[in-house]
Order: sequence, then structure tokens, then C-alpha cells
Amino acid sequence: MNFAFELDDDQQNILDQADRYARAELYPLSAKMDNEEWWPSEAFPKLGETGYLGITVAEEFGGAGMDLMSAGLILQAMARWNHAFALAWVAHDNLCVNNIYANANDEQRRRYLPKLCNGTHIGALGLTEPGAGSDALGSMRTTARREGDVYLLNGSKLYITNGPVADVLLVYAKTDKDKGQHGISAFIIEAGFAGFKVAQKLIKMGFRGSQTAELVFEDCAVPVENLVGVENEGVKVVMSGLDLERAMITPLCLGICERALELSIDYANTRTQFGRTIGEFQMIQQKLADMYVWTETLRTFNYRTLAAASRIAAGEAGRGDIHKLTAASVKYGGEMMNKVLNEGVQIHGGSGYIWESEINRLYRSIKLLEIGAGTTEVRNLIIAGELLRK
Repeated sequence: MNFAFELDDDQQNILDQADRYARAELYPLSAKMDNEEWWPSEAFPKLGETGYLGITVAEEFGGAGMDLMSAGLILQAMARWNHAFALAWVAHDNLCVNNIYANANDEQRRRYLPKLCNGTHIGALGLTEPGAGSDALGSMRTTARREGDVYLLNGSKLYITNGPVADVLLVYAKTDKDKGQHGISAFIIEAGFAGFKVAQKLIKMGFRGSQTAELVFEDCAVPVENLVGVENEGVKVVMSGLDLERAMITPLCLGICERALELSIDYANTRTQFGRTIGEFQMIQQKLADMYVWTETLRTFNYRTLAAASRIAAGEAGRGDIHKLTAASVKYGGEMMNKVLNEGVQIHGGSGYIWESEINRLYRSIKLLEIGAGTTEVRNLIIAGELLRK
């Protein structure tokens, strides 16, 4: 089975079915989400009913029992029709749910995964902090100290996708400040825990409607049994999860590029100037040809990376070829998105500059994909570091 260059029949069916669902159910929500930073609270339970949550989780815990490749195809389809919702979905299903499934014990899995997989609970990941940015581990200031049967968490997290609406969060904190990044632990936090609050909902330039927040912990009491893995070994959870996160950002870029190309082709075929459709002019044809090539090369790179990440066993990510490949994939995805959307807006002309237009909504998504999950500059460091490793 060759994942690298084309999809097999089963994979194509997954993509096509998800595309039909996203077009019918998620696309009608996209304009309101962007205009009002609105969150459709009924959407996640509907996804759970149709089996589009917990994609990589075993069926015994309520999931679909599929692989990361399948999850990436579903994300690609969602991104075509509602990229803000697609971001919320991947933050839930990959950053939170898959990390809990991969690293938690069976008791924790049984307690939290079924509701995350049926959509009655929404998940989030709490890593980034004010002042930390790319140095998320070294600059971490959130602490957790054990007192009897609980850990008391103190600190804050920033730019947390799904933060305002999350019921369950996977949060990282330092349990031994003297050990630096090797003194970090992972915890499952419930939104109802005393001492936890959403400090503020953040209003964004792009991906509006995907809810983002600053979270605060003030002596937040977390039961000892909510420690994920081993105390002070949370860095293993972080690093293995980051590579899969990067692999799952590229489908988001691809879906957005596909939709931008489709919109631009439609516009070129209908917009007339000087008595001709603008698609008849060679300058527009060149732009469309470039957008197509950039999108198709991104597609191939995306599928290759997803296939490689799907074969990675728990604990194997965070180093080596997969570390380099996922960083390269998301770097390329962000750069190609920038190129495709820039030409897409240029083809649309003045109408593309209007806030309410769909191509404008897509254009405002560019920067996050060059910043999130490590900036392009950090991705370059990862790639070069692995290339130069002896």
C-alpha cells in the first residue's frame, strides 16, 4: 500500500465522506464563527454521534480505532469548509485526546476518553505560557507541588485553543524547578476543579470562532491520580506529542489551500474584464497554475508525513527522522499556504480585500500556521539540528 503518492480506495472514501459532512454541517457555521467569534456548542456532540471524534482511540475507550493518516484526512476535509472549526477539532482530537490515550493509564482512559470521544466533553492542551513562546519548556513557570493526595498548580497558560469551552485539559507544570525541562509533569485537569479559571477569551485576526484563552491556576487542587505518566517525565509526553501535532497541522494547510484554489478558479471563470473572463488572461492562468503546483506538492508531502507518523510507536517521536520530517512538513505547509492565499487574494482583486469574503477569511489564517506548534524559525532549527547530528 503506497501512502506517499496517492490514497487507496478506503482512504479516499474517508476523505470524501468527511468532505460531504463538513460541507453540509460545518460550512454553514463558518461565516458566523468568523464574524462573531461564535462557538457552535451543538457541533461536537453531532461529531461524536457520527464517529468523527476519538479517531485514533481504540474502540474499547469509545474511539474509532483508526490511524493518524485517517485523522489527517478528516482534518483536511474539515479545513476546506470551516478551518476555524477544524483547528478546534484537531486541538481536541490530537493535542488532548490522542495524548491522553497514548500516555495515560487505563483507569484515566476509562474515566475521560468516552466523553471526549462522544463529544459531550471538549478537550484542550495547556503548554504555552505568557513570556514563553518558542521556549515553552525552558521558560515554563507554572508549578505543581504535591500536598498529600493532591498537587497544587499555580501559574497561567496562554493562547490555549479550546480554552474557553474545554471540559478536560492536559496541562504541563514544573514539579521540580531545579531540573528545568526534566522536572516537568503532565496532569489531566477538569474545568470544574477549584482554583482553575479562564482569565480571558482572546480575539484573533484569523481562525476566529476557534475559541482561544488565557488560563489561570491558583492553588488548583489536582488529584494525584490525575498525574499522567511519571512525575518529572512530562517532557517525554510533550516531545512525542509535538511531532504528531506538527504532522496534523499540514492537513489543515492543505485543506485551506484546496479551498482557496477552488474559489480562485470559480472567480476566474466568472469575473469579466475588457469583455472577457479574467481566466482567459495569461497572467491569471499563471497564478492558477502556480497555486495548483504548490497545492499538489503540499498534498504529496502531507500524505508522506502522515504515513510516516502513523507508523511511529508511542515514545519514538521527538527525535530522529520523524522529528525532522514533521518539522519540514509543517514549515512547507505554512510557506505554501502563504503563497497560495496571496495569489488567491490577488486574483479576487478588490473583492478579496473585503473582510466578509471567504478568500479574505482564508487569507487571515496564514500567519497562525507559520507560528503555531513552533515558529518557522524553530522548525528550521529542528531540521538543521537533525541534518547535522553525528
